[in-house]
Amino acid sequence: MKRTAFIIVLITLMSKIFGFLREIVLSYYYGASTISDAYLIAYTIPGFIFSFIGVGLATSFIPMYSNIEKDNGISDADTFTSNLLLILIAISSILVFFMFIFAHPVVKVFAMGFDKDTLELAIMFTRISIFGIFLSVSFHLLSSYLNIKGNYHIPAFAGIPNNIVIILSIWLSSTLGTIFLPIGIVASLASQLFLVLIFTKKFNFKFKPNQILLDKNLKNIFYLSIPVVIGVSVNQINVLVDRTLASTISVGGISALNYANRLNTFVQGIFVMSIATVMYPLISKLVAAGNIKGLKSIVAEIITSINIMIIPITIGSMLFAHQIVDLVFGRGAFDFNAISMTASALFFYSLGMMGFGLREVISRVFYASQDTKTPMVNAGVGMVVNIILNVILSRYLGIGGLALATSIAAIFTTVLLFISLRKKIGPFGMKQISISFLKILFASLVMGGLAKLSFNYLTASLSQNLSLLIAIGVGAVSYFVIIYFMKIEDVDVIVGAIKKKLGRGAA
Repeated sequence: MKRTAFIIVLITLMSKIFGFLREIVLSYYYGASTISDAYLIAYTIPGFIFSFIGVGLATSFIPMYSNIEKDNGISDADTFTSNLLLILIAISSILVFFMFIFAHPVVKVFAMGFDKDTLELAIMFTRISIFGIFLSVSFHLLSSYLNIKGNYHIPAFAGIPNNIVIILSIWLSSTLGTIFLPIGIVASLASQLFLVLIFTKKFNFKFKPNQILLDKNLKNIFYLSIPVVIGVSVNQINVLVDRTLASTISVGGISALNYANRLNTFVQGIFVMSIATVMYPLISKLVAAGNIKGLKSIVAEIITSINIMIIPITIGSMLFAHQIVDLVFGRGAFDFNAISMTASALFFYSLGMMGFGLREVISRVFYASQDTKTPMVNAGVGMVVNIILNVILSRYLGIGGLALATSIAAIFTTVLLFISLRKKIGPFGMKQISISFLKILFASLVMGGLAKLSFNYLTASLSQNLSLLIAIGVGAVSYFVIIYFMKIEDVDVIVGAIKKKLGRGAA
């Protein structure tokens, strides 16, 4: 698993680099403006609607497929996949029709702070981007299918052509007209689906739906998916509330929140989601086999692995929020005001980085166990906490208050999930996890102090950007040296594997 996860991390890193380039190009041409706000709303709405149907069904799909394959064979499992895909496309058709007709009131809900011109632009963009739902639904289901078959690389790689297409569309929009912005959203989703389709054929998958209404497995997956759909949609409602309030705080508020969130999710996408993607089918198989001991072991291992990577990045992001935003986005139309708003949001998003990461992992343990109700209730509690804090904190901290509310809600819900998981599977090594956490936190704080001292010293003679890069290097080296000598089990395993590999190479 570690080897596969490492490969996925590398592929995801490449994809995220292109994703960063996408955000840099967008910020260069449009900064934090009415056009970028309208574009991001048009980008958000299809994803919001997709989350109601696609993510919930795709999440329940993996353990369901595993059970059907085990009991009835691959042929029945593939027929089940075809039936599910057809139903998803039918549901998407209804939603697209509804959204196209009622685009004005729907967009108004998402962006109540927009003036008339910005609202009209967002409506036009949305009426085009909404057709991407068909492509997005199909891509996510077929990606889950490839994951079950042991192919994690292609779904992870699909983000690269996606981002390249969007970058091209932003560039074209700057010279040929803003209409290319929403067209680029649809085209980028088409590029993802095309890549995945090529590889599903290699597993001899053929789209052959059969006996849709009589398929008991479809009834089961919809039953299991309802709580997941509600839970996922609750998270999207949080995004909706954040962006709605951001549209009322300042022009470019939605864009600033988006840029900060992209920086935050860059880490999540590379490390957390890579590990979660690889481990989810494995956990599903452990649960199906009744191997609770193995389940506990892998859960504890994953939690510590995520802490090793996320905690130092959290400290670094908080210490250098302004400098990071300036380095990544500070050019073109992205002015000082945009940098300040985005840096404030990034600082407060960073506080919840570990909460975001662990929540993703723990939720998947429940989904693999076909317990979709617990994460749904948890998400509902988190939504209430987030909305209340959004209203309160945004009054005092502006855009930063919205990010802080999201972080607090994420930490709170993660704690609740930990408690629920312990009740479900029993003790899974929390004592050892806590000891490792304290060691990692200590190493991260020392790293942060050394990096900050290095930065302050270097800025006297070097540029801010160069000083920042060197300081990050100093921090990274010091962190890995410290944790190497702190005897953290997962670190010792990784170091041992590297030594073994190098020993073979030398031989």
